[in-house]
Amino acid sequence: MTREKTDLSDIKFITMGELLLRLSPPNYEKIRTTDEFKVTYGGAEANVAASLANLGVDSSYFTVVPDSSIGKAAIRYLRSNDVHCSPCIFSDKGRMGIYFLEEGFGVRSSKVTYDRKDSAFAVFDFKTLNFKKILKGYTWLHTSGITPALSENCRKLVMFALKAAKELGITVSFDCNFRSALWEWQEARDCITEFLPYVDVLFGIEPINLRDENGKDLKDGISMYPTCDEQDAIFRELNKRYNFKAIARHVRYVHSGSENSLKAFMWYEGKTYESRTFRFNILDRVGGGDAFASGLVYAVMRQMSPDEIVNFAVAASVIKHTMHGDVNLTDDEEAIKQIMNQKFEIRR
Repeated sequence: MTREKTDLSDIKFITMGELLLRLSPPNYEKIRTTDEFKVTYGGAEANVAASLANLGVDSSYFTVVPDSSIGKAAIRYLRSNDVHCSPCIFSDKGRMGIYFLEEGFGVRSSKVTYDRKDSAFAVFDFKTLNFKKILKGYTWLHTSGITPALSENCRKLVMFALKAAKELGITVSFDCNFRSALWEWQEARDCITEFLPYVDVLFGIEPINLRDENGKDLKDGISMYPTCDEQDAIFRELNKRYNFKAIARHVRYVHSGSENSLKAFMWYEGKTYESRTFRFNILDRVGGGDAFASGLVYAVMRQMSPDEIVNFAVAASVIKHTMHGDVNLTDDEEAIKQIMNQKFEIRR
C-alpha cells in the first residue's frame, strides 16, 4: 500500500561540515601527468544539503570558510543550488580545505588525496557560538563522522550541535562516514559512539562500539555482503541500545572502477528492509554515499513506505554516479523514481 505523501512546507533542514575545494585532472588523467585541474566544490554535509535543496527541501548549511575569493566562490556554488548559507562564517584565520581526485576508469580505482590541515573550519573555536540560537527554527539536523575527524574543535562542534538539537526537539541524522586518511579506527569508534544517544537516523554501522558483556564486538565476522538476516541482527542490537528512528547502510559491489552495483538495508518501524540491487556504469563516484543519505532523508520526509524509502535512496545514489561533481543535481523526484522502478540486469 502506498502512503499519502506529505508536502515539505513545514520542514527546515540544516547541516554542518567543512566545504572543500575539489581539484581533479580532466579525462581520467593522473595528477602527475596533467597540466590542468577541473574546479568544483563539495564535502559530505554540503552534498546532502545541495541534493535536498535541488529536490525542493528548505535547506541551510553551516560552515566556516576563509574570507577570500576562494571561500566566497565556494559559498556562491552552494547558493546556486538553492542552499541557504546565512549561517556560514567567513574567517580571517585558516585556509580553504582541498582535496584532489584522480577519477578511476576500468580496473583502475579512483584516488582521493586530502589537503585539509589548518583549514578555516578546522581551526575555528566553536565554543564561542550559541548553537541553540543557530539551530532555532530548524526541524532536521544532519552531520557526519568526517567533521570530528578534522580537529578537537570540530569534535566539540558536533557535540554542541547534537546537544542543542536534542534540547530543541530537532530530528538528527548522522552518517558515520569513516575516513582512514583522517583518523585512526579506535579513535573514530570511541568518538562516534559518544554521539549516538543524540541521533535519530543513523547511516552506516562502522566504526561503532557494539560490544557485548564479554567485550566481543557483535559486528566482528559479519560479511562485507551480509544477508538480510545478518544485517537485521546488527540493526536490532543497535536499536535496542539507542532506539533509532531508522538505520541504513548501502552495500557496494565493485565489478570495475567504472561499473558497480548497489543495494541497501534499512531498519525502520521495527523491521529490516532490503532494496533491489542496481547495476550501473560510473561517470563520477564521489558523493554517492551522500546522495544515498539525502535520498533516504527526503523519502522519510515525504513519508514514503519503507520499501519505497530504501529503494529511492539507492536510486538517488545510482543517478548521482552519472554526474560530474560531488552533488546529486536531480531536481525532480520522478526522475529518481524512474531509476527506482527500472529493470536492471543482475550479472554475477
